[in-house]
Amino acid sequence: MAQFVDGNKLPQRKRREHGEDNDDAGVKRNKTEPSRLESCLEQPMDSSIHEVINYTPSLLPAKHYDADTTEPISCGLQTLDELLSWKRSEANPFNVAVVPLAPREPPLASCPRRTLVSHDMMGGYLDDRFVQGTSAEAPYAFYHWQSIDIFNYFTHNMVTIPPAVWTNAAHKHGVVVIGTFITEWTDGATACEAFLKEEESYRAVADKLVQISHYYSFDGWLINIENTLSEVAVKNTPLFLRYLTDQMHERVSGSLVLWYDSVTENGQLNWQNELNQSNRIFFDACDGFFTNYNWTEQNLEWMSDYSGVQGRKADIYVGVDVFARGKVVGGMFETNKALEIIRKHVFSTAIFAPGWVYETHNDKTEFPKNQDRFWALLSDYLYIHRPVLPLPFISSFCQGFGKAVYWRGKHETNMSWFNLTAQEIQPMYYHTELEGQGWLRSRGCPEDAWNGGCSLLLEGLIPVSHTSPVCAKIFSLHVPLPSKTLVSLICKPSAGITVSLELKTTDASLGIQEVKLTNECPEVLDGGHQFSQLFGNLDPDGWTVRCLQLESCGCALKDICVSIQRNGEPQDTPFSCRVGEIMLQDVASLQVPPELVKGLCIYDIVWLRGAGTLPESTSPCLHLNATLRWDYQINLVRYFRVYWRQLRGPDPRIPPGQLLLMGRAYSNLFRVTELAVPEPPGLLELVVEPVIMKGFPVPESHWGRRSLSYTEDFTQ
Repeated sequence: MAQFVDGNKLPQRKRREHGEDNDDAGVKRNKTEPSRLESCLEQPMDSSIHEVINYTPSLLPAKHYDADTTEPISCGLQTLDELLSWKRSEANPFNVAVVPLAPREPPLASCPRRTLVSHDMMGGYLDDRFVQGTSAEAPYAFYHWQSIDIFNYFTHNMVTIPPAVWTNAAHKHGVVVIGTFITEWTDGATACEAFLKEEESYRAVADKLVQISHYYSFDGWLINIENTLSEVAVKNTPLFLRYLTDQMHERVSGSLVLWYDSVTENGQLNWQNELNQSNRIFFDACDGFFTNYNWTEQNLEWMSDYSGVQGRKADIYVGVDVFARGKVVGGMFETNKALEIIRKHVFSTAIFAPGWVYETHNDKTEFPKNQDRFWALLSDYLYIHRPVLPLPFISSFCQGFGKAVYWRGKHETNMSWFNLTAQEIQPMYYHTELEGQGWLRSRGCPEDAWNGGCSLLLEGLIPVSHTSPVCAKIFSLHVPLPSKTLVSLICKPSAGITVSLELKTTDASLGIQEVKLTNECPEVLDGGHQFSQLFGNLDPDGWTVRCLQLESCGCALKDICVSIQRNGEPQDTPFSCRVGEIMLQDVASLQVPPELVKGLCIYDIVWLRGAGTLPESTSPCLHLNATLRWDYQINLVRYFRVYWRQLRGPDPRIPPGQLLLMGRAYSNLFRVTELAVPEPPGLLELVVEPVIMKGFPVPESHWGRRSLSYTEDFTQ
């Protein structure tokens, strides 16, 4: 997330600029870079780091760090030379996705009709390029993950590496993420002739693509050759695809390589808008085929009977351009018309540029409403998958952006922000009609929240004729349950209704079969129960905190619902209920003490003189920029809070020992940027607090700490 030293100060970076090993592709993901590791090992853990200030220009690579602030950024690769010279040792550790791909039900391979989203927006690498997040008033984000299967990040860079924020958000929901390899125009044709001339050259390119996907922890590639190919090049293209696909499958579990409908087997750039004999050779060499957008229903009818498709209909992704460019079916708010025909013929679909709902509407504050409308129109043709998740399960419904950052119902910072890595497991968003003119809607709402940037707002009307409780489905998932599960619900219901949690379970041994779900009503725990103490005050600022315990045997949780019951006499009852958080914990695991943050080190320090002054000073601020790294099991935490405090220095404003929040980290790396510190000589401490999934605060004795002293360079 963006730095929070001064919530009213925007970073000084440029607001828009676009942004790599001969190593073995089989090296484990997330391996620490040798240079970084060595810099940490050189720092004795019980010592203070000492810095002599100098203003040497930053040696950090500009393509990985913002030139003005040294913030870590994501970027793609522009040329074939850049791709072939890519090295793990020179890659960007901040852009490595830290969330593994969650299993899902049903598995992707067994889905007969899949949905791919290809995200192409304004050249790409916009606000999403800032790995730690950024300040943004009305950003674009995606949160209907349960309705899609594959996410493709698309730009016109030759090699598009998905920003880690997208991979992290998708992986939480069991959605595969693929980058893009594209060649086009004259330069693209030149590059293709160079790398497709022989086996050695096309294998070199494929090896680099595998290494990049492996290092950055995403799941494959869309291959888009949009230029003519010579006889030699087109002959080698299926061999390149097969080699790339085999290597990806070997190195990256669950990976996919897809081919875009462009060139044909004779090397001509001739979009077919279908799979046929002239492009089947490419389909046969990889995992799937993404058709061009100008198809008709006759194309789909023909493909249904084509022998080259048989047994692989799910691998045909019929393209739909949401911008409706050219002669296409549907598009815009009529994209559902295209999906209706595609599903009628039992094909998968590739929805291209659904960011149309953001790009083409001037009032960006209306974006969430437009996005929810767009996906609601498609809902009859989308298929919900359930992520398979372990306990603890916790979601505050954060969509990865907001007007403020909340913690337990209170503002932690007061600035608009965007960071998709902060997005938590998303609920189901919908509007449904009830009998007798009643209705129910669920939507994200940033006006108030329990944690993160927004809450889930349930609103509707219970008609006079509706006597049974209204059941609002929140999550559809698969969570194996232990014998005793602690469940908590935090909400703000309107007057006149009673809200309770309803869990639907099934026999865990039955796997993904269609089975009868059993409604479970957990036992409510009183305020004196030890687990109720998890939240302290049980009525903070109007929030109702309920702790419950569920006892089960061999069960798996399938649905989490909120039951809304009208109080009093039957009458038309409008209602709202703001849901702040739902959490499930294994009671036995709560007894295990938290881990210690270990090995906190500081490196890549850059000193800058920046705009603005400290009180009682007329000179520009001294800014510290540095990378922090530490050791902690990332699957145990929601995030880390990163603080600093002054231990010694000339600035009387800051009492020694007062912790000041810089931001949240979602991995074991954090880049301190534009931190205004007192003039030298000074001594400060950098502190890392883990916020663990169990919900209990971690004692300060378990936090990570490192002190940094600094003095002026008197030799200059």
